[in-house]
Amino acid sequence: MPKLGVSIYPSKSTFAEMQAYLDKAAALGYQRIFTSMLEVRDSVDETIANFKAIIQYGNTLGFETSIDVNPAVLHEIGMQANDLAFFADLGVAAVRLDEGFTGHEEALMTQNPYNINIEINISRGQHYIDMIMDFGANRHNLTGCHNFYPQPYSGLGDDYLLSTSAQYKKYQLTTAAFVDSTSGSVGPWPFANLMVTAERERTMDLATQVRFLKATNLIDDIIISSSFVSDTDLEVVSVAFNEPTLSLPVILANNVSPLEQTIAFEELHQYRGDFSDYMIRSSQPRVKYRDQAINPTSAPTNFERGDVIIGNDNFGQYKGELQIVLQPFTNNEHYNLVGRIDPHAEVLLNFLHPWHNFTLHQQA
Repeated sequence: MPKLGVSIYPSKSTFAEMQAYLDKAAALGYQRIFTSMLEVRDSVDETIANFKAIIQYGNTLGFETSIDVNPAVLHEIGMQANDLAFFADLGVAAVRLDEGFTGHEEALMTQNPYNINIEINISRGQHYIDMIMDFGANRHNLTGCHNFYPQPYSGLGDDYLLSTSAQYKKYQLTTAAFVDSTSGSVGPWPFANLMVTAERERTMDLATQVRFLKATNLIDDIIISSSFVSDTDLEVVSVAFNEPTLSLPVILANNVSPLEQTIAFEELHQYRGDFSDYMIRSSQPRVKYRDQAINPTSAPTNFERGDVIIGNDNFGQYKGELQIVLQPFTNNEHYNLVGRIDPHAEVLLNFLHPWHNFTLHQQA
């Protein structure tokens, strides 16, 4: 089952701070912890003790911890690829390789007797995962997790996100990616303008970031990259992650009637199967509300992609049908404008397909 995760950074936080944060996250259903040893360079013994204490506390709450390392860190702690005893003693569930080896070492690591997962950096791309599988990796101890990118404009493009994630789903491997919020107060690096996986997430609100990653149908686990995000944001992510159906945020137009709001926001919509290139049609409301008046209101002459519209009394048998515009077309006074999909969430339309259910909600 997909899991929701938070991040902690023991080299930059007190045990009490992390403990309180994990307690709140656990109460909201979070099950994963991401942490990183990449930035740790001083007081190795003390740092390891700090990591061990909070990881084992997380274990008591049912969390599974993934710890980020690279070959330089492994060398520093004196660990060989065929011996994961150090990580077993820490109590981690997974070792994430931010940088990897040749494929042979990763495959060997998946065959460890502790059944620790080896989490591969999906964002590396190329044929890295194929190479690991060619060396006979134990698929049951192998997962993938994307990077996050603190620098603006450096995050993954949509096509790269989808293509690299698909490489891992081809082997039925669990995948993960990151979302972030400005309410987060601790991260691993000095500079960060949201530590997100995909660049387009940087302009999205937190709930839309979660919906976007879920909508790809290629990302299983979603992790908040910053530590100590607000209680509100923890809950926002949990709610969006657990939505049973994709929900699209709508910026409400002026003078929308109560009936139109009911049709838009209180109905479960289905993308009609005999589809058009110009619109997503939700036809059931026209049946349910056929006897209720939908008076024509002032609306644009031309509709644009993302507009949410409802057939009015001028539209005969199509009165009450809700549609989302995919390509521009002329109104002809048949429709009332309900609103438009938040432009930062418009990409979600790319992941809706005929016969899919969806809901709409009013953007706060």
